[in-house]
Amino acid sequence: MTIGVYSGSFDPIHTGHAMVANYVGQWFGVDEVWIMVSRQNPLKSGMMPEADHHRMRMAELVANKCANVKASDFELSLPLPSYTYVTLCKLREAYPEHKFKLIIGSDNWLNLGRWRDADKIIKEFGLVIYPRPGYVTPLQPPKGVEVLSKGPAAHVSASFVREMVASGGNINYFVPVEVAEYINTHNLYRMSDDN
Repeated sequence: MTIGVYSGSFDPIHTGHAMVANYVGQWFGVDEVWIMVSRQNPLKSGMMPEADHHRMRMAELVANKCANVKASDFELSLPLPSYTYVTLCKLREAYPEHKFKLIIGSDNWLNLGRWRDADKIIKEFGLVIYPRPGYVTPLQPPKGVEVLSKGPAAHVSASFVREMVASGGNINYFVPVEVAEYINTHNLYRMSDDN
């Protein structure tokens, strides 16, 4: 099978993430999308994400409602820092029967030059760029890079959701309802003095 690896901290997973996974899983030509929860983004070293088990459970809640999508804790067992190329190589070793492609948003395309072994990711695995509002995609992508020309998009970010929760805001429709319920039930993303 061809697996689209959609990797990130998903802190928390939100409606935009869910739309990407569900769309690519049905309309892009991969057999499955794996929402790959990362332990920590090396480019965000100053910020500690919510506990792994919480982020993983929220990813599972989303995957369960999407077509051809599953949540994966594969990267959570790998040593820090979480380098995407290393993860992809480990996936290839663990699942030699599958072919893996990396899915990123167009916001990450602009920062790809800062990623370790970005050229190897493109050459050995391939890259799928999903458009995000406000971020350009390459008009003539290099070999190994595919750009989705269309697809639903939501102008929402995990940092926005965290800020809304911390300030006591209503996060309905910014995250799937199951994720909102999980965040509320487990008192996630509140201000530190409220914990």
